[in-house]
Amino acid sequence: MKNTLYLLLIACFSLVSCQGNAQKKTKKEQFKVQKTDAEWEKELTAEEYYILRKAGTERPYSSKLNKIKEPGTFVCAACEHPLYKTKYKFDSGTGWPSFDRPIEDGIFYSTDNKLGYTRDEVLCANCGGHLGHVFNDGPTETGKRYCMNGDAMHFIAAKQ
Repeated sequence: MKNTLYLLLIACFSLVSCQGNAQKKTKKEQFKVQKTDAEWEKELTAEEYYILRKAGTERPYSSKLNKIKEPGTFVCAACEHPLYKTKYKFDSGTGWPSFDRPIEDGIFYSTDNKLGYTRDEVLCANCGGHLGHVFNDGPTETGKRYCMNGDAMHFIAAKQ
């Protein structure tokens, strides 16, 4: 009886510990645009590189994108992939450009535990660049607040 129990415990442990990682893609492999750190550093400004490639954060209220209200599209500063529309932008009072929803297929979600708790990180779906975080305290019907680093994006005004 004792041997049967040990065998059962070993079998259960073996099944639980097998995760099949050989078939999983890493976060980096999921993105269409692939470049080395050296290539990104050469192409981006120092601030863009710090935010997009090193998951940095700009100072609040420092982005010129905070004041933009004209119709247009906010795109990734690294690869020009469309991320957000002005019509979904709002003033969150946080000092960072905020939106209540992304453009379809514009972003990729990851997790960030750098501050000792889990946050939902937002990355560009095309190149994997760090954009900011999403929170569940938005003022619109979506209940979302996509809090983005302005230096991670460029603005393209809509054609009149």
